[in-house]
Amino acid sequence: MGKRGQALARERKEKRLQEIAELRSIPYSDIDKWWSAETVAVVTGSNRGIGYEIARQLSMHGLTVVVTSRCVDGGREAVRALREEGLVVGYHQLDVMNVESVKAFTEWVARNYGGLDILVNNAGVNYNVGPDNSVESAEKVIETNYFGTKRMIEAMIPLMKPSLAGARIVNVSSRLGRLNGRRNRLGDPRLREQLERDDHLSEELIDSTVEEFIKQVKDGNWTSNGWPQVFSDYSVSKLAVNAYTRLMAKRLSDRPEGQRIAINCYCPGWVKTAMTGWAGNISAEEGADTGVWLVLLPGQAVATGKFFAERREISF
Repeated sequence: MGKRGQALARERKEKRLQEIAELRSIPYSDIDKWWSAETVAVVTGSNRGIGYEIARQLSMHGLTVVVTSRCVDGGREAVRALREEGLVVGYHQLDVMNVESVKAFTEWVARNYGGLDILVNNAGVNYNVGPDNSVESAEKVIETNYFGTKRMIEAMIPLMKPSLAGARIVNVSSRLGRLNGRRNRLGDPRLREQLERDDHLSEELIDSTVEEFIKQVKDGNWTSNGWPQVFSDYSVSKLAVNAYTRLMAKRLSDRPEGQRIAINCYCPGWVKTAMTGWAGNISAEEGADTGVWLVLLPGQAVATGKFFAERREISF
């Protein structure tokens, strides 16, 4: 893409963000409001950044939100700030990498809320900033971003409350994890084809893909094997999240009316947060928008197994 093409792309993006800002200012009608103060939303990693904004916006729309964080002090500070705004939020410590922590959280949600209606998997890490592309923390990145997301989905599905509107799972992902993305396309055509085909997709395939990447990182030969070259470990982790989202949508598709669970993922964009070293081009409020929009869609408008950005479906 030349300079002219880049300029046009920027113009289109800015126009779309302006449109979304206008849409965000329109209140939801009573007809579209499927939720109430009894609707429970769990947002992982919500003590700061995008997660905090998702929790804040959902609470502002009248839902009961459970804030979680690995660091207790940070979580309590976030809750204090939200409650000072008059918002209804609960809190519990949660480390998605720790099986016992997830178990304790699951039991606490069941005991205190009787279940949940919404799960937003936001907890994630990325240790690369700017032009850096270190894979020194690849194992931790994939364990948090992919296996942590997977662990939470498995734990929370049995607690998701039946309703006519359907329960919702939203996974915060990234365009960097797209199989055919212009910047970060997976280089192995055979693996790409396997991951693209819904009839071939399996948990074993996704797990073995990330495990092979970690193995090659440890062996020092990952650079020559077609893995994404931009924020490689982060990109592979989000590629896995995207694939797992599609897989779970297929698994959950035969649930009866009243017990349906929609699962989707979205890219918030390049957001000004600690994770990006505050070098993004949109605010956390803007980055949270599509996730909140997905959560609040009226029941008849909810898709499943899709990928979104800027309130529009995009390709995997």
